Amino acid sequence: MDETVDVQEVTIGVGTVAAVAALAYGTLVSRTLLGVETTALATGIVALTALAIAVLHGAYGRRDLAGAYALAGTGLLLVTIAASGQQVAGGLLLLVAGGSYVAVVTVRARREGRDAPS
Repeated sequence: MDETVDVQEVTIGVGTVAAVAALAYGTLVSRTLLGVETTALATGIVALTALAIAVLHGAYGRRDLAGAYALAGTGLLLVTIAASGQQVAGGLLLLVAGGSYVAVVTVRARREGRDAPS
């Protein structure tokens, strides 16, 4: 049996479930979990998910996407823990740069996949 698994989708799914669980806990139980605001915790989980995807892309040889996801994840993490406006601005700049590259590459890959002969 030759079966492939898209580890990126699984990683995103696990990260999303964990982030939503943190938000649900914050809404239903308490605004903090172990002394951390649940909104900051959820955002941090999304950032760590992006960094995990960066590692996966690096392992599979897509260094361009690994760098872009690492840039976006680092930017989001910086925004999450920012203590000043400059840190937020820097984090947003990294997030937009990395996210934009991922979006462009994804759109191109989907177009090429549709145009490929069956």
